[in-house]
Amino acid sequence: MDHAPARERAFARFLPPPAVCGFLLLLGVVFAGAYAAGAAVGPVAPGIVGPASSGPGQGDATPGHHSGGH
Repeated sequence: MDHAPARERAFARFLPPPAVCGFLLLLGVVFAGAYAAGAAVGPVAPGIVGPASSGPGQGDATPGHHSGGH
């Protein structure tokens, strides 16, 4: 008496449906493609390093900065 098919059915019970596996594979392919395209294009604005910090005593009156309506 061979119990291999019963063991295979028990193992297959814990696997996700094929549609879920296909979706995850497609998601990975789309992510990899988007990452590759972004890496090929490069940074959007290489000169921008971050928000400008205001020096001592300048506060919210720094030219070019909005106070946010406060």
